[in-house]
Amino acid sequence: MLKMITWLDKHFTSFKPTREIVRRATRHLKSADRKNLFSPEIPEMRTAEGRWYEAIVYEMLLEISCRSDSIGAVVRRGADAPFRSGHAKLGQNGVIYAKNGDIKIRGNGQDLAELDFLIVDHDGRLAFGEVVTSPSDMKDFEQEILYKKRLIGYLYGQPNVPFLLVSSVDISRNHVLRRMLKEPDNALIVTQSCEDLKSFITPADLRQMGRKPQIHPNMIGLSDLPIKRSFDYKKLHDERRSLVMKAVKTGTEISELGKGDAVPQIVKKIFLGALHPGAIGWLSEHYPMHVRGTVYDHVRLTKRFSKVVLAVDLPEYELIIYLRSRRKREYFKMVPDGKGGFKFHGLRNPHMKGFFIWMESVRPCLDVRETKVILPYFVSSVTAGKKGLLAGASAASPKKSL
Repeated sequence: MLKMITWLDKHFTSFKPTREIVRRATRHLKSADRKNLFSPEIPEMRTAEGRWYEAIVYEMLLEISCRSDSIGAVVRRGADAPFRSGHAKLGQNGVIYAKNGDIKIRGNGQDLAELDFLIVDHDGRLAFGEVVTSPSDMKDFEQEILYKKRLIGYLYGQPNVPFLLVSSVDISRNHVLRRMLKEPDNALIVTQSCEDLKSFITPADLRQMGRKPQIHPNMIGLSDLPIKRSFDYKKLHDERRSLVMKAVKTGTEISELGKGDAVPQIVKKIFLGALHPGAIGWLSEHYPMHVRGTVYDHVRLTKRFSKVVLAVDLPEYELIIYLRSRRKREYFKMVPDGKGGFKFHGLRNPHMKGFFIWMESVRPCLDVRETKVILPYFVSSVTAGKKGLLAGASAASPKKSL
């Protein structure tokens, strides 16, 4: 497997895309993206450019796979995807082709990960890749890749899952990436810029290319890569929830959660449950809810929101509160403010299809007694941690006189 990544790391940059490859990549674009690829509106143009560059990398991988005996196959995507799995729904699990032929991993209908491309060696072992077109903030990038490695490794029974990052800009000096590249199964490839690649085509080329799938000897579909482990994400979620609730009731340290248990570390978020009316009253009395400059007491909270859901983000074990709006089909995401309350952190709406339908299925199951245990368990650790950081900063850096 490392032979394939090593070979690509060494030879990919010496393979220059031709006009035909760059032009052929446009067949993977939606009509809106084709229209925006040469748009003067920068945000829309950059979005279209990003999807186009993903397609160019895919087409280059297909072409270069014929020159290497270490690459067994490239997994179909985009216009070459044989079918689509349709809308997300509860109980949907596995690696699927989503809208536009994107490759996604779903758990109980929720999108857990998106894979820009998948390649396979001759022994059937997988490597995945990410494609980027800007040196954007990579603060959470390392954790995201580690999660995808763990998830793919679990599904396909593969202890090591190599990762290839392909970029149209030089990001080799990024400190996060430099740390990641110390691992032998990670590699970075920097290609020509999108501006250079765009010089190969004209707006007229975009109108001439259809979305007809192509036939290639080194192409395979997702159905040719059967998942090797039983994958019931809701069951894994419920098992993780049971362990967390047990830890809360016994007072186990948060730092010990997830250590040494048999549940695979692939669940990203736990829905602890929705609150009964009495628990909502206790919550609003003891934990202020700050939403866009307004503090919501019990009356305001119940008048504006129809449901309060407690969730825990993993692996940080941060408590999240979701408030279901009565006015629109949306949830207000609330995060700890470090002062013993919660602050508004954004909206979650039906556009996040899988996540939203799961949220809608969560029913009231937490009473006042349980809520009184859960909230202090998670929130006190956040507040204490923030106070500790502030105290440490004060000790290390005395205040300057003004």
